[in-house]
Amino acid sequence: MEFDLTADQKMMQESINRTLERVAPLERVRKAEGHADDVLKALAELGLPGILIPEEYGGLGLKLLDAALAGEALGRHVAPVPFVASSVMAPLAILNAGSEAQKAKYLPKLASGELIAGVAVSEQAAGARDKSGITAKGGKLSGTALFVLDFAGAGIYVVADRFGALHVVDANAKGIEKVALSTIDATRVIGQLNFDNVEAEPLANNPQAALDRMIDAGRVILAADTLGAGLRMIEKAVAYAAERKQFGRVIGSFQAVKHMCAEMIAELEPCRALMWYAAYAFDEFPEDGRRMAAHVKAHTSEVGTFVARTATEVHGGMGFTDLLGLHYWFKRIGFNRQALGGPEKARHDAAVAQGWVGN
Repeated sequence: MEFDLTADQKMMQESINRTLERVAPLERVRKAEGHADDVLKALAELGLPGILIPEEYGGLGLKLLDAALAGEALGRHVAPVPFVASSVMAPLAILNAGSEAQKAKYLPKLASGELIAGVAVSEQAAGARDKSGITAKGGKLSGTALFVLDFAGAGIYVVADRFGALHVVDANAKGIEKVALSTIDATRVIGQLNFDNVEAEPLANNPQAALDRMIDAGRVILAADTLGAGLRMIEKAVAYAAERKQFGRVIGSFQAVKHMCAEMIAELEPCRALMWYAAYAFDEFPEDGRRMAAHVKAHTSEVGTFVARTATEVHGGMGFTDLLGLHYWFKRIGFNRQALGGPEKARHDAAVAQGWVGN
C-alpha cells in the first residue's frame, strides 16, 4: 500500500513555506515579541487560521493531516504566530462541544484571523501543579490556569475546569488577571490566567470527549512542529559541515561528523510517517486517534531532543551563539516536548487508552 500526500496537500505546504521564507526570515523572527502580526496577516491570506473550520463558517474545511503539514512548515521557520491553540484546538472544541449559536459567533472570526483564541488545558493534558486548576460554579470560573497556549493577543480563551468541562471566556471579562510567563521559546507567548468569579460560556455538548479530541489534535500539531524544526536543524548542520574546515579539510569529510548527520536523519525521518498516520487516524480512525496522538508526541519529542543536541554539536562552539540563531529551533523543540504533556505523560495516556493501566 502506498501512502502519500495528495497534489493539493503538497502544493499547500509549499505555498506556506514560500510565504514564510518571504515574510518570516530569521531576522524577522529575532525582532518578534511573542507573535508577529505581519506574519499572521500573510498566513491569514492563505486561510491558515481557518484550516479546520468548515466552509460554512468561512474556513477551509480541511482535515488534521492538512493542519499538521502546516504545523511542520511553521516549525521549520520557527514562525512567531498563534496556531496550535487558535487554529486547531479552540476551533475543534467549539465545533465538537459548542451550540449552533456559539459556532456562528466564534468560528467565522477565528477563520478570518480577526479573533485569536488561547487554550487553557495544561492541567488536564500535562497534570496539575500546586495551586492550579479551575472550578466552575453558577456559570463563573475561579482558580488558576497555567501554561495557556497562544496567550498573546487572544480575544477569548477556551478553558477546561477540574472536571473536564469546557468554557469560553472573554479575555476582557471582569475578574480575570492575565500574566505572561517566561519560557525558553521566544517565538511564543505562554501565560497564566487567574480567575475570580469570571463569567464564562459553557461548551456543553459532551465536553469531556471534546477535551480529549482537542488535546489529541494539539499533540499531533506539536509533533509536526518538532518534525519541521528538526529537519531544518539537520539541513543547517549538513550545510555547516560542508563549509567549516579543520586541519585543512571540511569537517563533513570526517567519519564521526558523517555519522552524526546520518544518525540524525535516520532517527527523525520515520517520525514523518508516524505523524502522517496519527493525523490521518484522528479523522478516519477515531478509535485509534488518542493512542497514536500520544505515541507521536512522545516519540517525536525524544527524537527531536536528540536532533537538536546533535545538530548543535556539529556546529561546535558556534552552535551555542546567538549569531547562528540555531537556538531558536533548539528551544522550540524543547518547548514542544513539554507542552500538553511530556513523553512520560503521553505514554501513560496511550497505556490508558489501550486499557493497560487505570486513569
